[in-house]
Amino acid sequence: MASVKLIADSGATKAEWCLLQGKKTTTVFTQGISPYFLNTRQIAEILEKELLPFIEKAGVDEVYYYGTGCINPNNNLIVKNALKLVFKGLSKVEVTHDVMAAARALYGDDKGVACILGTGSSSCYYNGKKISVNRPGLGYVLGDEGSGAYLGRKVLQYFMYGTFDDELMEQFNTKYHLSASEILDNVYKKPLANRYLASFTPFLSENRGHYMIENILEDGLNDFFFQHICKFKESWTMPVSFVGGISFYFQDVLTQLCHSYEFTPGKILKNPMEGLVAYHR
Repeated sequence: MASVKLIADSGATKAEWCLLQGKKTTTVFTQGISPYFLNTRQIAEILEKELLPFIEKAGVDEVYYYGTGCINPNNNLIVKNALKLVFKGLSKVEVTHDVMAAARALYGDDKGVACILGTGSSSCYYNGKKISVNRPGLGYVLGDEGSGAYLGRKVLQYFMYGTFDDELMEQFNTKYHLSASEILDNVYKKPLANRYLASFTPFLSENRGHYMIENILEDGLNDFFFQHICKFKESWTMPVSFVGGISFYFQDVLTQLCHSYEFTPGKILKNPMEGLVAYHR
């Protein structure tokens, strides 16, 4: 009898779980899991509440978890312990990072530069088997250029500094009804500030065409190209591909930047799960 496999693709904002039972697949979404902000017990509680009710009768044998922050050995262990706590008697549990998920989903056994632009950001050169060179994202405080948190922070800066023109100020106030003190409390006093910052990226999508919005997108995504993609010598000889919500919704800007830098644009996926399912089957 074939093993029942559970594949997880978790960013900081949301996690997608796909259960493979022969030819049958079951997909469940939970909140995102970032071991930078959550400990083993907290992660286990999320899984028990948001995942197990939908798959508890499946008898999971193997878990393959791809997650943000799991390139760090301590974070990797936090997640692995949580999975073992929730799923008893696993024959195999593999925890690796979201960059590997992106690489396998985008390229399979081929070579190329793989980039993640979601709530956070990261990039690597993948040689078809393993990640040869990885560029760290540094998190939303020190880095994560081009990510949802990075672009959302730009939106809040333009609003709070009064840089937006009257039209955009009115649009922002109508949509969010936020005071400066409420924004600062959410950023500096409440947990998961990265998710909060990223929650303002829909404002960019909804106001495309306005020169200030286009400036935020072009500058923010160009920062990612300059700080990360340009650091791989392979970027000029191999495809450059992207995965993540920011990649998907602003792919026109990414494609334009690729041409500007004389890179070859590769695939752009909203999420890597389809590629991961094919890989593990």
